Amino acid sequence: MNLFGMMDSSGEAMTAERVRAEVVAANMANAETTRTAQGGPYHRQEVVFAAGSGDPGFLDAISTAAGEGANGRGATPGLPVSPLPGTTNAAPGVHISAIVEDPSPPLKRYDPGHPDADADGYVAYPDINPVTEMVDLMGASRAYALNGSAVQAEKGMIASALDIAKS
Repeated sequence: MNLFGMMDSSGEAMTAERVRAEVVAANMANAETTRTAQGGPYHRQEVVFAAGSGDPGFLDAISTAAGEGANGRGATPGLPVSPLPGTTNAAPGVHISAIVEDPSPPLKRYDPGHPDADADGYVAYPDINPVTEMVDLMGASRAYALNGSAVQAEKGMIASALDIAKS
């Protein structure tokens, strides 16, 4: 993998972690939502990550648009393009394959005065644990920051390589 491929991987990971943080924030914001448009309480959302790139990389998209094939090298239509030496065609990185609902049943609390109470006086609340959500948010935040540090390190490597090339 080249340096720009590493930046693509870090960028994809940062995007995935940003979405994860947004989903956690939505869960926290709806922790007490007892009525949704679908009826019933809000259901906690979870992010499902998958290995590989969800979309083709920027350079691959430009190469394909220019008719050059993968990795920016010329290719005859219909023939596979071999990877550059020391690289693979396998897509590195991570992407979000789905955002799914947590199948946990809602929590029942006795509150007969609540407008959403059933005949027995119980209200269905989302099964959202604020501690779990904060741990998920901290994990997303730290992973985002680590990938940002990796991008900065990659930028430093590129700048060093350009300085070496100048001398």
